[in-house]
Amino acid sequence: MDLFGNSTDWAGNLKPIVTKYKGRQHPLEYHNLYHLMVMVVLSAQDSDANINKIAPALFDAYPNMESLAVSNEGALFPYISKVRNFGTKAIWLLEIAKTIQKNDKIPLTMEGLVALKGIGRKSANVILREAKIPAEGIMADLHVIRVAPRIGLITETNDGIKAEKQLMQVLPKEIWGEIGMAISFLGREICRPQPKCPECPINSICEFYKKTKG
Repeated sequence: MDLFGNSTDWAGNLKPIVTKYKGRQHPLEYHNLYHLMVMVVLSAQDSDANINKIAPALFDAYPNMESLAVSNEGALFPYISKVRNFGTKAIWLLEIAKTIQKNDKIPLTMEGLVALKGIGRKSANVILREAKIPAEGIMADLHVIRVAPRIGLITETNDGIKAEKQLMQVLPKEIWGEIGMAISFLGREICRPQPKCPECPINSICEFYKKTKG
């Protein structure tokens, strides 16, 4: 039963996009979990493309958690000054590094990740998915928030936590780990603000497409 009172096989209906995007790496161009954690923090309210651009120089200077843990804001600023809200994010990253100290101490649970500065449920879901850890939630970024209501999965909201909660209510747990990124990739490539509906692999079950077509 979905949020609209319908008995819907969402696992079956969404299988084409889960299959299409399963296992595809997140658009952040990371090489290990330390890179990913830092880049996820920096990417809040900024673009993945911008973070990918500044990342090589940043990680040349700070190749691991130990090197970041002994740095300071003044030293870090030149590498992240083109990132939105870089001052706040520098404080978050330094606190994370001082807390964790080593790459192999990065927590891989929802509880452990959201306890860190600058990491909310969306970021934690990304990290857990990329680390191939069983999902504890569903990643709900701006693309998911836009696309999921179009499909008919959830009601419209601008709140990622509310979107995730609705998705967790209607989707079976066995697809939680991949469905967030699958919907996000669909939103990046096909279901854009001006959607390319004829190209969509799930247009036959999409409420938006049904309305625009009929």
